[in-house]
Amino acid sequence: MKAIVFETPGTPEVLKLQDIPAPTIQKETEVLVRLRAAGVNPIDTKLRGRGTFYPDRTPHVLGCDGAGVVEAVGSGVQSFQVGDEVFFCNGGLGGPTGTYTELAVIDEQFLALKPASLSFVQAAASPLVLITAWESLYDRGRLLAGQKVLVQAGAGGVGHVAIQLAKLQGAEVCTTVSSPEKAEFVQQLGADSVIFYKKADVVDEILTWTQGEGVDLAFDTVGGETFYQTIPAVKIYGDLVTILEPDPALGNLKTARMRNLRISLELMLTPMLQGLVEEQQQQARILQQCARLCDRNLLKIHVSQTFPLEQAQAAHQLLETGSVTGKIVLQIS
Repeated sequence: MKAIVFETPGTPEVLKLQDIPAPTIQKETEVLVRLRAAGVNPIDTKLRGRGTFYPDRTPHVLGCDGAGVVEAVGSGVQSFQVGDEVFFCNGGLGGPTGTYTELAVIDEQFLALKPASLSFVQAAASPLVLITAWESLYDRGRLLAGQKVLVQAGAGGVGHVAIQLAKLQGAEVCTTVSSPEKAEFVQQLGADSVIFYKKADVVDEILTWTQGEGVDLAFDTVGGETFYQTIPAVKIYGDLVTILEPDPALGNLKTARMRNLRISLELMLTPMLQGLVEEQQQQARILQQCARLCDRNLLKIHVSQTFPLEQAQAAHQLLETGSVTGKIVLQIS
């Protein structure tokens, strides 16, 4: 089968289109999926640049997100049959098991039926960001109706989903963007207030929006200095959830401690990295619930650009500009 692979870390130019052996069903609960599209995420560019979690398993095929059609099922598979359209987040962390390829084998426990209302491209764009936003807001942040939420970088892949999930929970949402075009985009998703972070002081704007208290929950999808700059925008005894590892060289937690903040770290890849089957099953259930929301037109997935599989280099180059609205997807013919 055709796949985008790399052997050693580096720039996007290390990604090459090659023929590699097609995977086969090894366990009775496994499903063979012919992929139609693969999502491109920041974790892909990081692994390509610095190396994967499993450096000894080469060649590496990136891509955690996938959507396609079931081509074969193991003898014990109960929930899926040949011809089903599915989507999932599985693999892509090292070795030849990612989604930048034509075929993938996944245990049925980690699969979900694709939302009927979404194209394969939209479905492939959604699993990692849906699970990340869901776990961050609902599980880590314990978001409740009526609370005020700050979503940093609301026009991004995770951010644009987080705005919608927060609104579905009955929260009020403020978000940061860099341009009028992105402001219009997030307002269409339901954002109640928009801050142009390049022109305004985000903390001052948040304190004005919340009558001086700060938000109940801040969701940091940017990391770096943004994490520390977000702290004074959170109310005393509030929550701050980040999907990046805080860098102690860029700030400290004195203000967070004085405000008694609950700081949560979110990495949706943990169940896959640690082999936590029940948690992976729960993530598949999150996808099932989100699929129902999509099919009720309550949740939208925005894809800004698609590339054919063989142009994975260009997809990575675009993502690394840091200015993408929504998601980038590879189409697999």
